[in-house]
Amino acid sequence: MLRRSFIALAAATTLSAPAYAAGHSMDIVDTAVGAGSFTTLVAAVEAAGLVDTLKGEGPFTVFAPTDEAFAALPEGTVEALLADPEALAAILTYHVVAGKVMSTDLSDGMMAATVNGAEITIGLGDSVMVNDATVVTADIEASNGVIHVIDKVIMPPM
Repeated sequence: MLRRSFIALAAATTLSAPAYAAGHSMDIVDTAVGAGSFTTLVAAVEAAGLVDTLKGEGPFTVFAPTDEAFAALPEGTVEALLADPEALAAILTYHVVAGKVMSTDLSDGMMAATVNGAEITIGLGDSVMVNDATVVTADIEASNGVIHVIDKVIMPPM
């Protein structure tokens, strides 16, 4: 029942967001650019040298933090990361899973290996969680994968 409710909510949210409507014909990067709420993420992907990778064949699943999620980081964090492409790439690749994982593929307690090499944990409860971030919009399809919007930047284990 909870999964059906989540899927219905995700579908309604996606359908009501016109910025994402054309996403299926664009790759992950172009879909993020077109949405307008991922300017920090796109700048970080560029600074880390990951644009060509995320425009590649894939498929990829990206847990994409919004601009608000980046703004919630401690002051100076984004600037410091932009100045350190290696650390930035480690964090960004922690938000990417190889393959196309739709919301219907998720299960509670599921572990998924990220491109970073570390694992994330999926939680299904009152909301869908990726580690301690909440999925606010799911299943935004792109030509080379899928984007799930999250409300927090998730950090890989040290």
